[in-house]
Amino acid sequence: MGWRAAKRKPLRRGVTDTRAALIYTPLPDAETARDVAGKLLDEGLIACANILGPIESIFIWNGAKDQSVEVGVLFKTTQTKMDLAIGRLRELHPYETPAIVGSVCDTAHPDTIAWLAEQVGGSRAGN
Repeated sequence: MGWRAAKRKPLRRGVTDTRAALIYTPLPDAETARDVAGKLLDEGLIACANILGPIESIFIWNGAKDQSVEVGVLFKTTQTKMDLAIGRLRELHPYETPAIVGSVCDTAHPDTIAWLAEQVGGSRAGN
């Protein structure tokens, strides 16, 4: 098989048009990341958040090179919830101009897709 992707197996019935999506953003610390992730989970916008260890960010801000230690967060959701999750993440994010990027996954295991759809398909916490 080498570098070529395996043929995609048919997805479980009921999730044939569901696609996995990932959202990434850096946050100032693990406490903020847990708080933001908890709210997105409670609102049914994500199924999971992976809070990564400290990352060193080097960037241009207001015309000057800067750097900081942050915590990267990878949020797992579906394509249909990605825009809503990104919008809500922007509302919750403490940075003035946060880097928030999302991507629809070309491939995911059928069990993962089914789990994502189950987790974010319904509403929680009255949303």
